[in-house]
Amino acid sequence: MAKASLVIMAAGMGSRYGGVKQIAGVGPGGEILMEYAIFDAIRAGFDKIVFIVTAELEAGIREKFQPVLAKKGVELAVAVQSYDSLPDWFTVPAERVKPYGTGHAVFCTKELIREPFAVINADDYYGADGFRTIFENLMTLEPGKASMVGYRLKNTVSENGTVTRGVCTAENGLLKTVTETFKIGVFPDGSIRDTADDPDGRVLDPESVVSMNFWGFHPSVFEELGQFLTDFLHNLPEGNLKSECLLPGMVDANIQSGKLSVSVLHTDARWFGMTYAADHEMVQQEIAALHESGVYPEKLW
Repeated sequence: MAKASLVIMAAGMGSRYGGVKQIAGVGPGGEILMEYAIFDAIRAGFDKIVFIVTAELEAGIREKFQPVLAKKGVELAVAVQSYDSLPDWFTVPAERVKPYGTGHAVFCTKELIREPFAVINADDYYGADGFRTIFENLMTLEPGKASMVGYRLKNTVSENGTVTRGVCTAENGLLKTVTETFKIGVFPDGSIRDTADDPDGRVLDPESVVSMNFWGFHPSVFEELGQFLTDFLHNLPEGNLKSECLLPGMVDANIQSGKLSVSVLHTDARWFGMTYAADHEMVQQEIAALHESGVYPEKLW
C-alpha cells in the first residue's frame, strides 16, 4: 500500500477561464500547472497520484502521466467524476451540466484510496514547502484528524476578476470555521471585498487565512464525506442546476459536529493560480522565474 496519495481535482469545467485550464501549458517546455504539483509531491515523499477527471480527459491523463510516474516508481490512479457515482435514488435534472462540486469529486476516489491523502486543485500552484509540510503531517494522521495548508487571503486574489475562497478562523492551531465566500475581488483602493450580496462589498482582512483546497485526510473521512453528500442531495431543491457539494462545507460541518479536528499548517510558499484566461501570462512568468532560480530543473522530468 502507498504511504500517501496526492489527489488532484481536475474535473472542473473552467467556465471562467474560458477553456480546459487543467491542460493549458505554462512551463518552458509546455508543462501544465499540475505537473509542478506532482513534481513537488514526489520530492516530498508521495508515492501515489490520484486524478479526478471528466470522462473526456481520462485517456489523455493516463497517456501523459503513466510513463512519467512509472519511471519514478509512483502509482497512478484515475477517478472519473460523473453523475453515475451519485446514489440511485437521486435524479439529476436533465438540464444540469455542472459537476456536483469538490466534495462529490473527492468522494469519487473512495474505492481507490486506503492510505492518508492530500487533496489539491489542478489549476493552483502551492509551492514545494506546502507539500513537504503536509506529507509530514499525513505520516502521523489518525482517524478523526485532518489538516489544511493555510494561505493569506491577500496572496490568493486575482486582479482579473472575483474568486471563491474558504475564509477560515483558527484557534490554538486548529481550524474552527471555514466559510465558503464567493465573489471576492480587489477594489481600486487596494481593499479586498466580498461582493456576493453587496456591489460595494464587505471588506475582508487581507491577512485572513484561507483554504485553497489543500487538505490532508485520513481515509476514514470517506464515511463523513459520504454522509455529507447524501444530506446535500436530500436537501437540494428539485431542478437545481448550479448548487455544489463543496469540500470546505464538509470540513466545516464535521468540525462543528465534533467529528473532525483539523490542524492548520503554515507555509512560506507563495500561491498562485489560473482562474481566468488573463491569469495565464502571469502564471507563465512566475513558473519561468522558478525555473531560472533553480527551484525546478530546466526540464521538469
